[in-house]
Amino acid sequence: MSSEIFKIIITLFGGLALFIYGMNLMSDGLQKAAGEKMKKILALLTSNPVFGVLAGAMTTAVLQSSSATTVMVIGFVSAGLMKLPQAISVIMGANIGTTITAQLIAFKVGDYAWIFVFVGFIMYFLIKDREKVKNTGQAIFGFGMLFVGINTMGDIMKPLATSDVFASMMLHMQNTPVIGVLVGTLMTVVVQSSSATIAVLQNLASTAGPDGVHSIIGLQGAIPVLFGDNIGTTITAILASIGASISAKRAALSHVIFNLSGTLVFIWFIPYIAKFIEFVSPKGPETDVIARQIANTHLFFNVTNTLIWLPMIWLLVKIVTKIIPGDDSEKLASEPVYLDFKIIDQSIFATHLATKELLRISGFAYNMLITAKKAFLGSDMSAVKDVMKTEETVNSLQEKTVNYLASIMSSESITEVQKEKVSGLLHVAADIEHIGDHCKNIVEFAEEKTKNKYDFSDTALAEIYECFDQARRMMNDTMTSLENGDKDMAVSVLQQEKEMNKTEIRLRKKHMQRLYDKTCSPAFTVIYTDVIHNLEKIGDCCNNIAETVLEDVNYRLRSIDEAEKTS
Repeated sequence: MSSEIFKIIITLFGGLALFIYGMNLMSDGLQKAAGEKMKKILALLTSNPVFGVLAGAMTTAVLQSSSATTVMVIGFVSAGLMKLPQAISVIMGANIGTTITAQLIAFKVGDYAWIFVFVGFIMYFLIKDREKVKNTGQAIFGFGMLFVGINTMGDIMKPLATSDVFASMMLHMQNTPVIGVLVGTLMTVVVQSSSATIAVLQNLASTAGPDGVHSIIGLQGAIPVLFGDNIGTTITAILASIGASISAKRAALSHVIFNLSGTLVFIWFIPYIAKFIEFVSPKGPETDVIARQIANTHLFFNVTNTLIWLPMIWLLVKIVTKIIPGDDSEKLASEPVYLDFKIIDQSIFATHLATKELLRISGFAYNMLITAKKAFLGSDMSAVKDVMKTEETVNSLQEKTVNYLASIMSSESITEVQKEKVSGLLHVAADIEHIGDHCKNIVEFAEEKTKNKYDFSDTALAEIYECFDQARRMMNDTMTSLENGDKDMAVSVLQQEKEMNKTEIRLRKKHMQRLYDKTCSPAFTVIYTDVIHNLEKIGDCCNNIAETVLEDVNYRLRSIDEAEKTS
């Protein structure tokens, strides 16, 4: 008897493992197949909460995991890219999006599981020269594996129906809904996937009880477990918010309150909900239709809960702000603001965060250029120290961002097109760091100039001012083109770089003429030419970044940036 129980348990967990593996494989395949279209999903993210719900639902439909969407949202909130009301609406949408898995299971697609496995295998493993076909094949193969796992769990549950002990447990759960809620919550906390535990619930409910006719648990017994599954899935958001900003913790808490409050309200109306679901669902023997009824209840719960809370997002924001008071403390300048390793497997969104961090670093580099100008032309020694300090910050941030980009490159969900773009961003990171190095060189010359009391002529200073101004304009236009993916601006930067090269040649010739006319000291020559050369090198770096933009390396998600400005 003990060996039989062991076999049931190990087969049940084996089927569950196949389900989760198949779901993750399908998710990766869908992400790769969707590619750049994933950005368009988040284009729905505006200050309008209705669009936030739609974006959350659509993103979850692609990722096949409300937990993955919620973790991504937590990361965006922590990075300051998404406001709390906006995040809450997306989380609501994620709860709706996750119901698609239960609906697919209820369609009894599992009867054709091995067909999907075979077709997916052919596309995924044998067709290697066409990436889109391979990615689609991976999704289909994972889809088939998902249902192989479900079928395995369903087959092993059938003997449980003959167990008087198990039947007694199910009857006790039917009579005490709170136990069902606790069981569902605990299962999802352990498994970390509400889709998986709901799949188990659907299979269990489809098993006939001792009478061989009715479900072993029944719809009224399954509904509390379903509520518990929804509560349990919030643990992922809680874990993701550990160590994150206060706003991120509030977003995670809002997810808990959303699902918990829905359960506390709906649990009193379980008999009425069951009658309503039975009325709107297909008719037939209970064991044949209960999987569909559970899927419809899952959808009903999340849609209704969203409709209740959507007009009251402001109230939810007030509640979580009251529970978690305080303001987000400023991060150290040398610490990344946007990078979040928790969403590294969502390569499109992770790359967007990396680009935001690169733009932040380029802002430091731009300030270094402005300060270097003060140091050299204004003999400001405090500016020299500022540039030296900022250069250390740029180096530290660049190193951490490169490490983040390398991690994205190693992600299983990344496509070949995305790899090329991440590679381009690695070059951008290097060029930004080089700009900082050139600014450091310039302030070292400024220090030497001031220490030795070199008195440049007004003409020489005006020429150096001209080069600084050209470099400043190029950097400003380069940052704009990278942020907005503005190819016209990038072309302008390339043209400016050519002018910068001509300027360096022209000014070198003019300086040589002053030396020949003996109107300039030879002692100034090295500093003058090296400062001009370093500014020209900054132009070269800007040119490299502009060329990367022209290769279509930009990840501006318009809605997020615009929502940040308007909300």
